[in-house]
Amino acid sequence: MSATTIRRIRATPVTVPLEAPLRHSNGAHWGRFVRTVVEVETADGYVGLGEMGGGGEDATRAFAALEGYLSGHDVFALEAMRLKICNPTASLYNNRTQLHAALEFACLDIIGRKLGVPVCDLLGGRLNDRVAFASYLFFRYADPQTGRGEVRTAEQLVAHARELKAKHGFGSHKLKGGVFPPAHELECYRALAQALPGEGLRYDPNGALSFDDAVHFGRAIEDLRNDYYEDPVYGIAPMKALRDFVRIPLATNTIVVNFEQLAANAMSRAVDVILLDTTFWGGIRPCIKAAGVCETLGMQVAVHSSGELGIQLATMLHLGAVLPNLGYAADAHYHHLADDVIAGGPMRYEGGTIRVPDGPGLGVELDRDRLARYHELFRELGGYPYDRDPGRPGWFAHVPNRAWADPDDARIPPLRR
Repeated sequence: MSATTIRRIRATPVTVPLEAPLRHSNGAHWGRFVRTVVEVETADGYVGLGEMGGGGEDATRAFAALEGYLSGHDVFALEAMRLKICNPTASLYNNRTQLHAALEFACLDIIGRKLGVPVCDLLGGRLNDRVAFASYLFFRYADPQTGRGEVRTAEQLVAHARELKAKHGFGSHKLKGGVFPPAHELECYRALAQALPGEGLRYDPNGALSFDDAVHFGRAIEDLRNDYYEDPVYGIAPMKALRDFVRIPLATNTIVVNFEQLAANAMSRAVDVILLDTTFWGGIRPCIKAAGVCETLGMQVAVHSSGELGIQLATMLHLGAVLPNLGYAADAHYHHLADDVIAGGPMRYEGGTIRVPDGPGLGVELDRDRLARYHELFRELGGYPYDRDPGRPGWFAHVPNRAWADPDDARIPPLRR
């Protein structure tokens, strides 16, 4: 048995508080993120770190079940691991793409630690020492404990964006929409553009708009400096149809998340910018492969955020470091977090950028005290329904949306504490 073979897989669900609950078109993050921290240990004692969104007890059981698949597997044999876990036919019955992503992160972390080099050096070498990020603005409920953090009106959104710019240096700004009626969100978006003249903007309602609303909204912002118009409608065919009416680059992180969809988009050219998510695509390496296809086709890519702690943020940084066609500032939920599980606490923004870690592997270490604290918080609070809004009992999302939130409703919903 090779010394680099997998001996153990440990998964620890954690809950890390947010500054305030984040609202989106499909529901909300209820004042916290639930993530699963994964540790892969080799026979010679190396431990690599991975991370997956949500999951809780179910993810813990899923990773435990995969230990039997991977016991004795050489961590350098990454393609064989992909096929063991994500065989394309077997995956029709048991989709393990996101589980694979967390394990790939950990294996790359081990390889980098063993060789004494950063992960980006294993992936072609860094082209960028720092990765730029957009502000990623959400409509937010006020925190139930402090009463602070609400973002509901145009004035609150502008104040929040200015605060983030002053604190972190962001030069691009993304509004997560699809919560309030399109007319209200249009007012907010244009107020943002007026308050931050000359800076890049992007709007993402997660496919919640009707085709008619998407046309009218898109035409109403064509005069602004838009980076792109992200998932205004859902589906490759509707996005293809929309480009006949709106003169803004179209982007997606929902309808092109695998290679079959990438091929379909290449034939239709419905979407201009592919947002690559290291979890959704099944790891850093598939994202690099997809970026290479996009480079050949003359398409731009960006780095997507599905809600990360520092481990996954490190994967996003190593990805951004090696992409020659990274055309835009990356997304990150990271600045909404109140804390992190990595040693030293949350990574720091400088001038709207974060430095790519220089240490071996992913370049981050676990803070065991924080891991234990936030695991205990998960045990106390459990999960939450991502696709429900705590302020709208009985509501659930439609695509396109049929029932918008009331922008005049300033109530603070009760959350489980």
